[in-house]
Amino acid sequence: MPFLQWSLFPPSLPIIALAAYGLGSIPFGMLLTALAGGGDIRRIGSGNIGATNVLRTGRKGLAAATLLLDAFKGFLAVLLAATLCVHQTQLAMAVAGMAAILGHCFPIWLGFRGGKGVATGIGTFWALCWPVGLISTILWVFGVKFSRISSVGALLAFFAAPLLTPALSMQPVSSPIPLAVDLITLLVWFRHYGNIVRLFQGTEPRIGKTTHQQE
Repeated sequence: MPFLQWSLFPPSLPIIALAAYGLGSIPFGMLLTALAGGGDIRRIGSGNIGATNVLRTGRKGLAAATLLLDAFKGFLAVLLAATLCVHQTQLAMAVAGMAAILGHCFPIWLGFRGGKGVATGIGTFWALCWPVGLISTILWVFGVKFSRISSVGALLAFFAAPLLTPALSMQPVSSPIPLAVDLITLLVWFRHYGNIVRLFQGTEPRIGKTTHQQE
């Protein structure tokens, strides 16, 4: 039963949570931009460390690498939890996924000022329930392609994910994986509050503009 799953905490759970947070907090966008001689991404465009802001530097390769690495760290955190925790595996996976997204959004190394969690969140979905990850990815691509606005794709993907997870994971809504998807979704939507306001105002920037084009 779900309440039993949540009550039997494996001793390794705090270690898994800390490791997943540490993995999630690696700021790939900032590191790659700095290594490529692009300066501090936090001083460019929106100041965000994610792939969309890296794209504003005009370096599509760096943006793609940031997107993939941010997604992979979420996926890897959940996968490692599933591999290392043989008891209450789903609970460990759920905790790892939530910890990874917290690490990305609130990295201790950057004063708890991180990204918005879209790529990392979708990466965790691929590991928690791959059909949800696949559909979320498709919806994100669809939303971005037809709107040219990154936040539209993100909000569309993260609107659908919690609705689909119970059925696609074949688990009740109170079990660890659907709850983890719910909480990750809430955090991503919270991090997009400013984007939502700008969407209603019609001032949300479109993808493809470099920093100089926005100024």
